[in-house]
Amino acid sequence: MTTPSPPTTDGSPQGGTTALKRALTTPLLYFFILGDVLGAGVYVLVGQIAAESGGAVWLPLLLALLLSLLTAASYAELATKYPRAGGASHYATLAYGPFTGFLAGYCMLAAGIVSVAALARGFAGAYLTAFVSLPVVLVAAVFLCCLALLNARGISESTRANVAATVIEVSGLLLVVGLGAWLFLRGAGDPGRLLQLGTADTGAATGVLSATVLAYYSFVGFETSVNVAEETRDPRHSYPRALFGALVTAGAVYVLVGVVASAAVPTATLARSSGPLLEVVKEAGGVPPKLFSAIALVAVANGALLTGIMSSRLAYGMARDGLLPRFLTRVLPRRRTPWASIAVTTALSFLLALTGDVATLASTLVLLLLVVFFLVNTAVLVQRRDRSPHPHFRAYTVVPVLGAVSCVVLATRVEAEVWTRGLIVIAVGVALGAVAARHRRRASS
Repeated sequence: MTTPSPPTTDGSPQGGTTALKRALTTPLLYFFILGDVLGAGVYVLVGQIAAESGGAVWLPLLLALLLSLLTAASYAELATKYPRAGGASHYATLAYGPFTGFLAGYCMLAAGIVSVAALARGFAGAYLTAFVSLPVVLVAAVFLCCLALLNARGISESTRANVAATVIEVSGLLLVVGLGAWLFLRGAGDPGRLLQLGTADTGAATGVLSATVLAYYSFVGFETSVNVAEETRDPRHSYPRALFGALVTAGAVYVLVGVVASAAVPTATLARSSGPLLEVVKEAGGVPPKLFSAIALVAVANGALLTGIMSSRLAYGMARDGLLPRFLTRVLPRRRTPWASIAVTTALSFLLALTGDVATLASTLVLLLLVVFFLVNTAVLVQRRDRSPHPHFRAYTVVPVLGAVSCVVLATRVEAEVWTRGLIVIAVGVALGAVAARHRRRASS
């Protein structure tokens, strides 16, 4: 599925030149993606998945991995064909024009900014209060400023910090798996729960599919990585390897965590808990609860850092394509990081963190991302007409087709009230896209 390529061609649209620094190697990119996928969500999602799927928590996680790999293949083709910041927005612009490109970028940007805001509030919440109690406004402000400074310092520094944080995150999840195995060796737990499909309220098929939508959210962090393809030294080779390697690694960890949590803890207990993995720790004993709080804080901070990097690079790429104000393309002379985009996206995240409405908007994230993923999967097929002058990853045609279909199927499982909120957000994007299109026409006339 990958075409061999000579080492001298970088595939950038400007003949190899870029305003951003090419600093990411394959290992750094792998940890970037892995750290974003293995984010804070897994520490709370297992309980919600159990409430829908019953004891077979591992099955929705496995299905979500397979569906994510379909869309990931489309991203791999487009990112290696057009290795530049902007991601889904840039791809949709090439395939469908600036209006759709703006809408795709807007959905991604809205999801990213809201996600960072939610994580900022999450950082100031229960996990932090296990150590110290501080005002949410103060914690959110300091937290976001620190992340912005690290982001502005450089992509190398940010991703190296991510490597350390990812190791901690994975260690915490592996600790859960180890404690679950220890419970089995002691004869505790009930492996029979692993075959219980659905609940009395959902039924088997409906419950598993609804749980797959929730589990899908655990994997969507991979899309942030396309926005740093321009900062990758050899995107054609590095990106597919890092992307698929990180997703498979995360999927394996998630499935193991799902197996352990379900077998170790009664399904009803998991479904009621806001910290389901902590229930496994309590069942096993021997690990201080504060240790898990510290690990969760690292996971939240790392997820916010990587999503902040994505949001700022996406805003930078959209501005370079003329879809956002031009000043967002400004970069630091020495660091070569997009300081204007970092400042604006951080400020918006802070404002959202203060509103208290982040939880309402956060429930629309999956729907917004499904819209983006549908556009990306179809953009792959449309852009096959564009013969790239350099070799790149190419997915089998059936893969993006199945990826687009999977987005439609998952969207049918999104609740009606979430659709209402999501359509409002999308309507705002449509209005802003129309304004941007009018400005572009005036500028070109």
